[in-house]
Amino acid sequence: MMTLLSVQDLDVSYGGVQALHGVSLSVERGELVAILGANGAGKTTLLRAISGLLRPARGTINFDGKTISDRKVHDIARMGLSHVPEGRGLLAELTVMENLRLGLYVGRAAEPQRELDRVLQLFPILSERSKQPAGMLSGGEQQMLAIARSLVSKPKLLIVDELSLGLAPKITTELLHLLSRIHKDGVTVLMVDQNAHQLLKFASRIYVLANGSVALSGTKAELVGQAALIDAYLGKD
Repeated sequence: MMTLLSVQDLDVSYGGVQALHGVSLSVERGELVAILGANGAGKTTLLRAISGLLRPARGTINFDGKTISDRKVHDIARMGLSHVPEGRGLLAELTVMENLRLGLYVGRAAEPQRELDRVLQLFPILSERSKQPAGMLSGGEQQMLAIARSLVSKPKLLIVDELSLGLAPKITTELLHLLSRIHKDGVTVLMVDQNAHQLLKFASRIYVLANGSVALSGTKAELVGQAALIDAYLGKD
């Protein structure tokens, strides 16, 4: 496999506080990589730095063979990196279809309508709700819409922040299966969540952040017997 995303020795400050300390990680083409960590561990800060929303104080970020540490958000998006933010970032007053079409503006799809149709086949509930305001959807449907809006841009790397936030366990499981299907269809995925035990079933590799640093990392096979240690880093009893 070839490296699609490489983060080396990253320091990032946020709100006057250093949130990341020398973080390094990589995502190979075709992988589904998960980042775990307790609240305040630096997970969202890391994703925001990767997608250009925050500037690192030190270190480098390379995506698809190019340095993106100093690039603007829209330039990084056009390169094929799509970010589903924590809280989903939907425009609540716009319809489902209008939100989806926003994803086409920064996309790489040669045939936008075909890409839109493909995504709606993957998320049929969004086709049924296409004329409804996004704010009227359930939490699970809003997360589906946020993921679908990113997918219509035909990304090389899909980043998903806090997939299960505010969702029932059953809905989270359904979304994880959908992401697994998207991954198997050829999209490289980097995701953040606190649901360690479920992610161990789906992820190729896992990184655990603690206090802004990588505390633990490894493949599924390497970490499958270390659930108790992962829970300790997540602050669980």
